[in-house]
Amino acid sequence: IDTEWCEQRGIAWTNAPGCNSGSVQQYIASVLASLAQEPGFRFENKTLGVVGVGNVGKKVAHLAEILGFRVLLNDPPRARAEGPEAFVSLEQITSECDIISLHVPLETKGPDATYHLFDAKGLSDLSPHQILINSSRGEVVDNQALKTCLKQGGIKAAVLDVWEKEPAIDLELLDLVLYGTPHIAGYSADGKGNGTTMSVRAIAEKFNLPLKTWQASNLPLPAQSIRPELDCRGKSLQEILCRAILHTYRVEDESRTLKQNPGTFEQQRADYAVRREFGCYTLSLQGAAKPVVEKLSALGFKLEILPE
Repeated sequence: IDTEWCEQRGIAWTNAPGCNSGSVQQYIASVLASLAQEPGFRFENKTLGVVGVGNVGKKVAHLAEILGFRVLLNDPPRARAEGPEAFVSLEQITSECDIISLHVPLETKGPDATYHLFDAKGLSDLSPHQILINSSRGEVVDNQALKTCLKQGGIKAAVLDVWEKEPAIDLELLDLVLYGTPHIAGYSADGKGNGTTMSVRAIAEKFNLPLKTWQASNLPLPAQSIRPELDCRGKSLQEILCRAILHTYRVEDESRTLKQNPGTFEQQRADYAVRREFGCYTLSLQGAAKPVVEKLSALGFKLEILPE
């Protein structure tokens, strides 16, 4: 929406900031849990950098802290407004982080421009052990430069939910990324419900309608059980967390679908299956230690502790 044009003509507009932040958090959680299937991959031995610490970035940082990552935050506008103590430079992100997750808005000009934030030069600053995740805007990463970087082994892997020139995405790049999805990170039913709630309330406020406390309800349920049993006996904390996360959503399944059918990019978005966030699920736990209970609860799961 051209908000400036609307305002000049007295046309009110609204949006729903943060409505799908939990959905993107779940998407990143699934990516991290999938990466953890690699032998020797330990959350507590990894550093994750969050670039852009707004509605979504804050939740991704919180997720990473729960899982046990060392977390670094980069957000120049917030650092200027709040002080630099909680933030680091992009240079420190690129030099110290094993995984870099992008959550910035697309800005084409000004001191905080993010268009091609990771261009050929930015990507050249990365190392062969690093993983780049982009679920923000496609143009934040120069897709041609990323393709060259991946071909040359400049980074270990890339995960893309957003692309330049969507839906006509680069098929060669799609083959090269570890996981590629059709711009659906924020597509949970919960996120859509939140957006609808915020929009209805904004309209009610504008026109003084009796819907100012309206709430989307009776959201559809996913295909998988929302009350799964999880036997924690003999399993590590990381293994349990990954099993819980991947029960709710498997990013690799959607990546496989897009890689097999790239021509149906838009149709895959239109026909997106019901995905529910962690709070929809009640985990029935057998033999769960206190740290397991605390972390699953912190992720947002409801819990039922089964008797021994």
